[in-house]
Amino acid sequence: MRSQLISLVFRIRVAGILLAGLSLWIFAEVADEVLEKESYALDTKILLTIRQLHNTWLDRAMMGVTFLGDPVVIFVVCLIVGIWLYRQHRSEATTVGIAAIGAVLLNYWLKQLFTRPRPALWERIVNVRDYSFPSGHAMVSLVIYGVIGYILTTHFPQHQKLITSLTILLAIAIGFSRMYLGVHWPTDVVAGYAAGTVWLVACILSLRVWRQRRRRHAHAKNSVSSNR
Repeated sequence: MRSQLISLVFRIRVAGILLAGLSLWIFAEVADEVLEKESYALDTKILLTIRQLHNTWLDRAMMGVTFLGDPVVIFVVCLIVGIWLYRQHRSEATTVGIAAIGAVLLNYWLKQLFTRPRPALWERIVNVRDYSFPSGHAMVSLVIYGVIGYILTTHFPQHQKLITSLTILLAIAIGFSRMYLGVHWPTDVVAGYAAGTVWLVACILSLRVWRQRRRRHAHAKNSVSSNR
């Protein structure tokens, strides 16, 4: 049983590392397209196609969805989850905090590095100030809701599929809302997902290592106590 568990953990780590590597490659490819300005035609075509979907109902729906990726909302979500976890699961609460701070700082650094202007294909109904690449809403939302979703699956394994599905749908919806509202190019969103996935995998793997070390420490402590 123990050997099977070790084998499963090893496969999960390898899969996570491979996913992070693939995401890093995707980000590099998209970034190269953006720097060479080779993505402009396709980006524009996609946004103009999405523009044809606009109607009053969808406008309101997308405003509500994009609100879930707002920095203030993300902060409140992290605060609530952190308080809930802190008393009995400090490693998980700490991971949520590290994930949030790391995602925000990484996104800010990448925006300042690429300094890509936002789309201006139509009059927008939301105000934005900073640079466009990569999408902060897509990247930070994927990291935060991804970490929280992972933690919830460990506490409620019977609902793992539902939690995972809802987390993925939420991240996709937030990214799409940014394109629908005309505040991000499609390549901004793709790059945000790619960079976010790398950091998300790093945070989840770190949490798993942290948990394993605590279990070993607790097991060793119990062994010493029983031998006395």
